[in-house]
Amino acid sequence: MRYITGAIALGTALVLGTLATTAQAAAAPAQPARSGGLYAPTELVLTVGQGESRATATVQRAVTLSCTPVATGSHPNPRGACAELRAAAGDFGTVTSTVSDRLCTKEWAPIVVTADGVWQGKRVSYTYTFANACTMAGGSGSVFEF
Repeated sequence: MRYITGAIALGTALVLGTLATTAQAAAAPAQPARSGGLYAPTELVLTVGQGESRATATVQRAVTLSCTPVATGSHPNPRGACAELRAAAGDFGTVTSTVSDRLCTKEWAPIVVTADGVWQGKRVSYTYTFANACTMAGGSGSVFEF
């Protein structure tokens, strides 16, 4: 009888211990996902495509760009692209409206560039259409050079 009572006590202790652990896990609030440090996340997907609008363009090239804490991604010049975006305070309109003294033809062969993702913690969705490849090379800086 002594062994049966001990086994019941041990079984009861195990069950109560399991219930207490489960109750603590259920009561604990979920911890927010960490972004990897003190910096707001900056993760972008940049594309270049042939066409007149985002909806009708055929994407020809796409790269990723991450600017925090260091410049990385599949972009060929992540440091230059991130530096240019920081100088423009993340304003892609400023980046694509850079004026150059380059002479281009008036040919209409539209090139669409897009930027989607997060810039310093804020959602970004940007589209710009250049008249042709020449105007794009003269006005987009290093962000869309890939």
